[in-house]
Amino acid sequence: MYEAIKKLAKRCLPKQLLLKNELFLRKFLAMRYKGDAFACNICGSKLSGFLPLANGELLCPACGSLPRNRRLWHLLQEEKLLKGSVLDFSPSRCLARKMRSQKGIRYLSSDFVGEFEAEKSHDITAIAEPDASFDLVVCYHVLEHVPADRQAMAELCRVLKPGGKAIVQTPFKDGDIYEDASITSPEDRLRHFGQADHVRVYAADGLAGRLRNAGFSVEIRRFQEDAYHGMKENEIVLIASK
Repeated sequence: MYEAIKKLAKRCLPKQLLLKNELFLRKFLAMRYKGDAFACNICGSKLSGFLPLANGELLCPACGSLPRNRRLWHLLQEEKLLKGSVLDFSPSRCLARKMRSQKGIRYLSSDFVGEFEAEKSHDITAIAEPDASFDLVVCYHVLEHVPADRQAMAELCRVLKPGGKAIVQTPFKDGDIYEDASITSPEDRLRHFGQADHVRVYAADGLAGRLRNAGFSVEIRRFQEDAYHGMKENEIVLIASK
């Protein structure tokens, strides 16, 4: 039902109008989910439950956060990674709003294809920023869209300051990275890689290896379920340090 209403709204209303009034509209949606059994750690809403999507993801009705957004925010807060200059690629709106509200950081968001609200439109394979510009780079669900992913990883390393960190996540599979440059149609990419605009499926060890080859040291983190905050079991996040 939620997905159907969302599609109808996108079809009938201008995008900018929807974005401008998103939180106002979500306020009414969230009224149905008021309670104290669950909580969103991004917007602070107490909920009777999260909104289940058709793909199994649990959406916060108040701010639109997904499990991976809530996990990322927890990680950033728990390990005090949010400091100095931050570059965030293709950010979710809920996290972009949260990070822009933080004092003491310089937050810069980038979206290359125009699907997200962002200040910049950087090509991740040729980032138009000086060397050693950022203390933190967030690269969530981006690299699986990028044909020249090794070049992108080299650029992430270049723009990080010494001692800086890149937080990286993509969809993962067991075994080895699966990619095939001859698979180019949206239909075939959907069938092989799980989404029409993906160009590969990473394995965590394989992605960590490519990041190490780009100059990072890498830690693979595996997290357990946090049902109260709507976070998944066995979620994987890579922390790459320069």
